[in-house]
Amino acid sequence: MLALRKLSSSSKSSSFLCSFAIQSSICSSATIPDVPSCTYYDARINEAGRQGDFATVHHLLNKRVTDGFFNTINTFKFVSTTNLSILDDLLDTIARLDNGYPKKCSYDCLIARLSKMHCISEATRVAETMVSKRHGVNNVTFHPIINALTKKEEFHEAWRVMEVMRSNGIAPDLTAYNFLLTGYCFTGDVVSAAGVLAKMEEEELGADTRTYDALVLGTCRVGKLDAALAVLRRMVDDGVSPLYCTHAHIIGALLKYQFYEQAAEFVRSYAGRDVKLDSENFGILATRLITRGKFEEAKELVKEMTERRLALGPRLKDFYELHVRS
Repeated sequence: MLALRKLSSSSKSSSFLCSFAIQSSICSSATIPDVPSCTYYDARINEAGRQGDFATVHHLLNKRVTDGFFNTINTFKFVSTTNLSILDDLLDTIARLDNGYPKKCSYDCLIARLSKMHCISEATRVAETMVSKRHGVNNVTFHPIINALTKKEEFHEAWRVMEVMRSNGIAPDLTAYNFLLTGYCFTGDVVSAAGVLAKMEEEELGADTRTYDALVLGTCRVGKLDAALAVLRRMVDDGVSPLYCTHAHIIGALLKYQFYEQAAEFVRSYAGRDVKLDSENFGILATRLITRGKFEEAKELVKEMTERRLALGPRLKDFYELHVRS
């Protein structure tokens, strides 16, 4: 908490023959519609990638950007753990894209795909290619790698990636530190979490909604519910809007220790400010009470939800019809 108080809330073109060949290849399989979409481009890129048609992949990656459609998490779904041998061809394809956003975004998107598969060495290799070729590498490039490592609790490797960033003139940002902080808090390692906070303070990075959310999670994990509530109050006082999951951390912790009345009181204390938040909080609490067999408490909450005109999910609708309406 002392460390938290010190944190501020801040924060080209191809030859004619090559172009003709690419266009012919695309037209032979499908014609780009008058009004394409991200989904259309993703589907065509993945189709071409699975067939090993990297000329078409090259064309589509450039074309989608000129049409105003950016890459998505599905752009490189044709890359899998069983066909990593295509990485050289794909990297060569990306290297020949138009300079600027088409190339930078494609590299970043590929790193995200590899990181999601936890192919960390391959993702790091792509990042190093961006560094050596000066293809716009920045913090965003490394975020998926650090996130993947911290989710697997591979903290030593995550810190090593942070050092790789520094060695290439890229100072880790708040998001990178938040990944580490969240990872430590998830495991209940408050000592290491405090160390991350100290580094964030030292580098004057401030705190955002993810920082606070991680701290609430960490204090809940170790059973310090008073501290979790204090962090949430501090968050609100600092004008930082809590995430829905931030409230869910506290609700879950209260139920874990069988503080049913306090959980209901907590949910009601934030009621009336945000309808969606109310629906989320009341819904989570009521559903978990039902799971725990606390039907009378759940009845009161579901009845209150209907009085407040909050949305009921399918399970709560059934519960309402069976136990409340009657």
